[in-house]
Amino acid sequence: MARLCPLFSGSKGNSIYVESKNRGILVDAGRSAKQVEKALFENNIDIKNINGIFLTHEHSDHISGVKVLASRYGIKVFASKGTMSAIQKLGILNGKFPFEVVESCGVEVSNMFIKPFKTPHDSLESTGYIIETSDSKRAVVATDIGYISDAVKDAITGADTVVIESNHDVKMLQNGPYPYFLKKRILSNTGHLSNESCADMLPFFIKNGTTRFILAHLSQENNMPDLAYQTAICNLAMHKMKENIDFSLDVAPVQNFGEKNLVF
Repeated sequence: MARLCPLFSGSKGNSIYVESKNRGILVDAGRSAKQVEKALFENNIDIKNINGIFLTHEHSDHISGVKVLASRYGIKVFASKGTMSAIQKLGILNGKFPFEVVESCGVEVSNMFIKPFKTPHDSLESTGYIIETSDSKRAVVATDIGYISDAVKDAITGADTVVIESNHDVKMLQNGPYPYFLKKRILSNTGHLSNESCADMLPFFIKNGTTRFILAHLSQENNMPDLAYQTAICNLAMHKMKENIDFSLDVAPVQNFGEKNLVF
């Protein structure tokens, strides 16, 4: 069996732990090293069993703890060529930990095979990750996506478990305090996925074999967990799909205190 644990999720920081046969990886480390260490401890995860940190892109809410965490424990950092170039310019590659560019063919780490796929986001070369476990289960991390591109759609289709972005409610964003340029960025095809856009795609994925979803990267200013959840549930109900029969749906917490661990 494999384990997936969203440690942090949202605009203030993101990090997901995935484990297979007691060896694990992190997808992003967007909080301080101290906060990530504490979250791992609270979820009974030994950081010494983590053999890789896979970065989706260079925005601060995904890389804040990488430099200290990787340096302190000698954890290898993986990222696309563009993301690696970006974090090098930010001074994160300090020579105190190994790093490797993840090619499209993927790489084997911690009893898992991790393969990147391109995501539409306003960074140098953002990616999501397909994670195949030792018992042939497949999890997908697909956040920071302006829309469901063909690459994202192909990656998610048929996966066992998906962490998918449900960032904002469009009306909350449009009527909220953000300046116009930021609203425009978030709503663009290289911004973030709305509750509505996320919900619209869930029936397709369920019909094609994906049944476990974790809604993630919710905006704390332009969304609410119950709103994201209800938007998805209502759309699925319209397609006559029933929770805990046809699918399971969770919302990743801003910080996981041990209550959100998924075995798949």
